Amino acid sequence: QPIEPERVPVGEALGRVTAGPVWAAISNPHYHGAAMDGAAVLAEETLGASEATPIRLRVGKQAEWVDTGDPLPAGMNAVIMVEHIQTHGEEIEIMAPVAPWQHVRSMGEDIVATELVLPEGKTLTPVDLGAAAACGHPYLEVRRKPRVAIFPTGTELVEPGTNVKPGDIVEFNSLMLAGQVQEWGGEPRRQPITPDEYETLKSRISAALDEHDMVLVNAGSSAGSEDYTARIVSELGTLAVHGCAIRPGHPIILGVARGKPIIGIPGYPVSAVLTCELFVKPLISRLLGTLAPPRPKATATITRKILSPMGEDEFLRVKLGRVGGRLTATPLQRGAGVIMSLVRADGIALIPRLSEGLLAGAEVEVELLRPPDEIDRTIVAIGSHDLTLDLISSELSRGHAGLSLSSSNVGSLGGLIALQRGEAHIAGSHLMDEQSGEYNVSYVKRYLPNREVVLVNLVFRDQGLIVPAGNPRGIGGLKDLIGTGVQFVNRQRGAGTRVLLDYQLGQLGASADQIQGYQREEYTHLAVAAAVAGGAADTGMGILAAARALKLDFVPLWKERYDLVI
Repeated sequence: QPIEPERVPVGEALGRVTAGPVWAAISNPHYHGAAMDGAAVLAEETLGASEATPIRLRVGKQAEWVDTGDPLPAGMNAVIMVEHIQTHGEEIEIMAPVAPWQHVRSMGEDIVATELVLPEGKTLTPVDLGAAAACGHPYLEVRRKPRVAIFPTGTELVEPGTNVKPGDIVEFNSLMLAGQVQEWGGEPRRQPITPDEYETLKSRISAALDEHDMVLVNAGSSAGSEDYTARIVSELGTLAVHGCAIRPGHPIILGVARGKPIIGIPGYPVSAVLTCELFVKPLISRLLGTLAPPRPKATATITRKILSPMGEDEFLRVKLGRVGGRLTATPLQRGAGVIMSLVRADGIALIPRLSEGLLAGAEVEVELLRPPDEIDRTIVAIGSHDLTLDLISSELSRGHAGLSLSSSNVGSLGGLIALQRGEAHIAGSHLMDEQSGEYNVSYVKRYLPNREVVLVNLVFRDQGLIVPAGNPRGIGGLKDLIGTGVQFVNRQRGAGTRVLLDYQLGQLGASADQIQGYQREEYTHLAVAAAVAGGAADTGMGILAAARALKLDFVPLWKERYDLVI
């Protein structure tokens, strides 16, 4: 059932939901009033007036001066605009007749007393507030905002701004969940971080049920030794669902205690956001007595093959852009912990549970996270990653209203293939021809034959080996990686950096299997740098800017050219 109402001042009711119909207490306007500055008259006394036979009316007897909004004097039924009046002492002269009720706002012209002004279940807009006040309502009965308790759980969680150490996880899920609840009309109440202690968590959830309309428990919904949520829900009430055939968000928990929903939200951030959208949003709408409006949808062409497990609906985050009149969708990282996949996403594509995925070029329905006109003003860049693209994106957003750059990192070859398929406007590329040593030209001719292409040099970059601060392994070049046990992290197949690495290994007469970690792949220079900074690798190939960004050392090996293929 919808939640009980509360009475609020009309000036504080924006965005709230009416708890019942709003009937006009008074008419608007509640009197006959002048709609123009001029003279109020009896229309019948103006009949016959013309330029040839003007009529004069005596002020105070046959006419009264009025300003806009003044009540119409008794016995008068029309207003003559001041611009159409000549004055002669105590008389006014008119040269045209007026019709009854001309330039008069009649009582109830806008709203008649007892008229229905706003229905029940209406989300109040600024004009709704104006209409309510105009018809005599200083207060409105609205649905009380559903109070939603949000419990972040986990012994490893720390507050944002904490000086983190290995094993600490900054708690930010509750910020996102609270923002969603507030956006949907609820009143979020973030609770303190609760450690993975069964009795403590149960006690706090039980107390929250007394003061809230819904309880969200973030993390602890899986089946680990410290995942207590399902057991607590069972003991406090009824556990209805533990696990749902969706990805991400599989370990969702749905239960009821004391007539109130308890939802166990998965701990990974993408899972948390998506499951909150799927399960919490409809519940808040139900409590408010409204219907959650669906997001706009569009049909797009998927740019690469996607494999998806049978038996689960997958919600795929995508970047969108209109290239040559066709809406294209480029998949983003699919991990449940990759919050930036949601930050960068323009839409969510549903891969149905009975599908094994999507083929490149397939059409897919996408729920839009950005307005369609914004997507239409997006420059789509697919290809090799360079930090300069991020600067360009920021500059476009700052200096060119409505224009944005959407960048997807799939490697240089992937970018050229995207141009070939008509899926991008621009591709970043730094592919070196092993025969000539020239960058990009031969590849453009090979992959984009008979196409008009502009090749714009963006930067020259230092390529080399990213190493930890102080270079503890004393790495000086590629020779130090061959058969030495140094743990390497590579770029993905088709990346210009990997093409350069393979070329240089060939020059040394070495093979890939002589480098430990050659098969481990990352998709950006920053991801390589992060692997080194986190101790997962001793070194990886990348650019100087990425090493500097994470305060790592750098062993320069080559200069390379990075171009935009347009």
